[in-house]
Amino acid sequence: MADLFDKLGGATTFTKIYLKTCYWQVRIAEGDEHKTTCETRYGSYDFLVMPFGLTNAPAIFFTLMNQVFQEYIDEFVVVYLDYIVVYSQTLEEHLVHLQKVLARLREHELYAKLSKFSFAQK
Repeated sequence: MADLFDKLGGATTFTKIYLKTCYWQVRIAEGDEHKTTCETRYGSYDFLVMPFGLTNAPAIFFTLMNQVFQEYIDEFVVVYLDYIVVYSQTLEEHLVHLQKVLARLREHELYAKLSKFSFAQK
């Protein structure tokens, strides 16, 4: 925890981005869908996206977030579960950082929940 506060030390502006139904944004690897089969009395169903109940779902999602934001983590991004926090020392710098993060989300087709988005908080 002390490490986190050290990284945020000079930051004065923060944006919190909440990823909408985060696990459902991760596609099951093609050919692995059968590993997620759910049997019901109406038939067998395979998940095409990662369900919330999979044992490794949090680790897989966290690995994805680390890969997506690798060059920004510890510079101006902190990822925690399904939240992304963008932090900066000035508002001008923050707008540049935020543009990079949002572009990366778009590039990887990851979607945020606008109602839980808090922009440029002091």
